[in-house]
Amino acid sequence: MGVEVCWDPAAKQPPAREAAFKSMTAATAGDKDGWLALFAPDAVVEDPVGPSMFDEEGKGHHGRDGLSAFWDKTIGNVEKFEFVIRDSHAAGSEVANVGTITTYLPGGYRVDTDGVFVYRVNEDGLVVSMRAFWETERAMATARQV
Repeated sequence: MGVEVCWDPAAKQPPAREAAFKSMTAATAGDKDGWLALFAPDAVVEDPVGPSMFDEEGKGHHGRDGLSAFWDKTIGNVEKFEFVIRDSHAAGSEVANVGTITTYLPGGYRVDTDGVFVYRVNEDGLVVSMRAFWETERAMATARQV
């Protein structure tokens, strides 16, 4: 039986876990500006890590312009998100969340993406790095009409 992580906003959390929670909340709300505000100006997002349909060179999305374009290409096209974080490991300025992101896409499709989502923050609590470890083929194999 898996462990469920309770994100109690009233409880003191490590800064990276708090930033990860805020990132998921902004994505769920479709709040692009709020999401971008969570990141340092020189932040890098690798989602997923390595070459993918979202990042052919596998070098990540850099800075506000790169993150804004990443949102438009990915997050902005999702009709609804569900985040289930089964475990969370915070250490130093980072957190690794283990869970499933369910996305509902146009045309009535649903995709479940299992992965490990690693956030690193700076001393101001802004995200400087977000690295998502998940397998495209594995996620696409779950695509189905709802």
